[in-house]
Amino acid sequence: MAAGHETTSAVQERTRAGRSRSARPAADLHADSAHAGEERLTGGGTEGNERLTTAAGAVLLVLLALLGLTIVRIHGLLSEHLFLGMLLIPPVLLKLSSTGYRFARYYTANPRYRRKGPPPLGLRVLAPLVVLSTLVVFVSGVLLLFVGPSSRSTLLPIHKDSFFVWLALMALHVLGHLPAMPDVLRADHGRSEELSSDVTGRAGRVLALSGALVAGVVLAVLVIPEFGPWLHDSGLFHHHH
Repeated sequence: MAAGHETTSAVQERTRAGRSRSARPAADLHADSAHAGEERLTGGGTEGNERLTTAAGAVLLVLLALLGLTIVRIHGLLSEHLFLGMLLIPPVLLKLSSTGYRFARYYTANPRYRRKGPPPLGLRVLAPLVVLSTLVVFVSGVLLLFVGPSSRSTLLPIHKDSFFVWLALMALHVLGHLPAMPDVLRADHGRSEELSSDVTGRAGRVLALSGALVAGVVLAVLVIPEFGPWLHDSGLFHHHH
């Protein structure tokens, strides 16, 4: 009986040990899966940062071209100009954030960003001017929208002058990055699975860019009621009594 009891205990002990061993790989698998999910959203390192910055720049290039068309016929396309101006804000903030992140990581001596190296000297000199003019253009534009036509004599000249300065700086900025842009965009958004999966974090980059565009549309729709005074002032909006 004692031997039989000992045998039963040994079997139970082996069973518990087997369960413990089988549970460990499951936990490890869960941790690996969670890590893989995090990598899909936040991975990519320096290459991922470059791809996000380039994709945001490409979207801005299209939106700015459309905004430029509204300026050519500003009196007939004022509502479109106001809508696009507000829509641009989140993508611009995304671009500034991704660029600023690279700047911060490089100048805080992160090894990977140090190995990547800084942008060319000309683009580094241009960058603060681009950022400053961007802030002036959008802050003055938002203030114009919400203060209304009464700010025409004060804020409008600032907005117009800073816009043309910003447009010239952005043209130089885009020309500096344009040669590398197609290859970088194909790497993340091309049809080839090999090209689009060689750097982690693609899902996160797509989500960030899509989120910025959706946020821009939502913001623009929310402020449509603020367009009224400007449309009325330009003769495009008539009240009938």
